[in-house]
Amino acid sequence: MIVDCAIYRDGRRTEGPEDFSDALEAARAEGHSFLWLGLHEPTREEFDHVSREFGLHPLAVEDALKAHQRPKLEVYDDSLFMVLKPISYDDAAGSVSASELMIFLGDSFVVVVRHGAASPLAAVRRRLEHEPDVLRHGPTAVLYAVSDAVVDHYIEVAAELQVDLEELEAEVFAPSRPDTNNTAAAIYAFKREVLEFRRATNPLLEPMLRLQNPGVPFVHDESRPFFRDVGDHLTRANESVEGLDRLLSDILSAHLAQMGVRQNDDMRKISAWAALAAVPTLIAGVYGMNFEHMPELKWSWGYYGILLLMVTIELLLYRTFKHRGWL
Repeated sequence: MIVDCAIYRDGRRTEGPEDFSDALEAARAEGHSFLWLGLHEPTREEFDHVSREFGLHPLAVEDALKAHQRPKLEVYDDSLFMVLKPISYDDAAGSVSASELMIFLGDSFVVVVRHGAASPLAAVRRRLEHEPDVLRHGPTAVLYAVSDAVVDHYIEVAAELQVDLEELEAEVFAPSRPDTNNTAAAIYAFKREVLEFRRATNPLLEPMLRLQNPGVPFVHDESRPFFRDVGDHLTRANESVEGLDRLLSDILSAHLAQMGVRQNDDMRKISAWAALAAVPTLIAGVYGMNFEHMPELKWSWGYYGILLLMVTIELLLYRTFKHRGWL
């Protein structure tokens, strides 16, 4: 469905023809205007009409309809096609979700196709409509503003993930013994969320580098410093994500090491108690063999002496194990 459609003349939104094809024709005829068309999860029939009017390449149209694309930048004869993946983070559920933005950029138009819920487009359009000096740069200004909003939100999400990771780290290294199964599951789940984040940020580096360099059609040379700024922010976001991933790996290794230490400690305790149980069992087993000629069988205090020997050995073993920290 069409979310918004407007013509921007000299950096200001103006009322144009209701049909976007007429609006596109008017924008091209004026030369200094451009059309900004926004769509949300269009059907094939809806987008076929759009692609015919704007002359979009069929391969790019197929990508825009199917979604599930990696961030990329592709150049065609009549348009530029860019894919962005906005990220949203649900703090309560601890989940990262990605939507998709497909941007078609031409000489006098911008077509933005949105898939999913997480999208900064409405806020970007409102902000740009209050900055006519930026909109005067034409479709390139829209591409820059959308990219900048998406990448800046990456940094915000990375900061939220960092806070949650610090809480997870405190839980792993808490003095009390946490549930090892739940802790390991939480670490793996967090690692999957970071992986989802990396799928959105890492592939975007190459398109941003291309936009910073001259020779990309439909992008003004004066905009290169702005895309360089977006690229710097993206580098920061990528560094944050990589740092989260490394720290998660370290936390997981530390957690597994803790589990090994605890298992060894448990085995020492089990062995110590087994040794304590083995001594009286051994002595009682020897004197329970019912041989006629055995020491102390005829001694009236033999039974009590054996009991005293058992208790003495048990106390000595207990003191030894306790001193070594096995109990």
